[in-house]
Amino acid sequence: MIFFVTFLHQGKKVNRVKTISNKQSAYFIKQVVKKLLHMEENTKTNQQTSEIHRIAFKMKLYEGQEDEYKKRHDELWPELKQLLETSGISDYSIFLDEPTGSLFGVLKAANMQALDDLPDNPLMQKWWAHMKDIMESNDDNSPVSIPLTEVFYLP
Repeated sequence: MIFFVTFLHQGKKVNRVKTISNKQSAYFIKQVVKKLLHMEENTKTNQQTSEIHRIAFKMKLYEGQEDEYKKRHDELWPELKQLLETSGISDYSIFLDEPTGSLFGVLKAANMQALDDLPDNPLMQKWWAHMKDIMESNDDNSPVSIPLTEVFYLP
């Protein structure tokens, strides 16, 4: 049997002709179908995770803790940075309104499930415990975080 196969390799269209015996044809077809199904599944996964969500929230520092808050973030643990990045978080900034001690956080999240799973991560819990003495916190040590609603966006 002769098969004519077209596929993409490093972004370029590649054509191949493959001659195989009848015995090999069933195996070959099975492998092609398997690869096509795998490609389709990867495409679906990439489409599901390719949507970037912009998230904004506010938090509150205790009075006089502005310098300590900045210091702790300047010394952010490398393993926490890695956790945030592998969870799909990027472009993460926190701004301070000095007169009120209010913090405004904004980030991009590529994987909402990974973002939702962060509170269960022991490293995240350790960071919250490290920060609870300088900011308003919940009983589980997580910062009191109030989600903000987007009212304008200029891409």
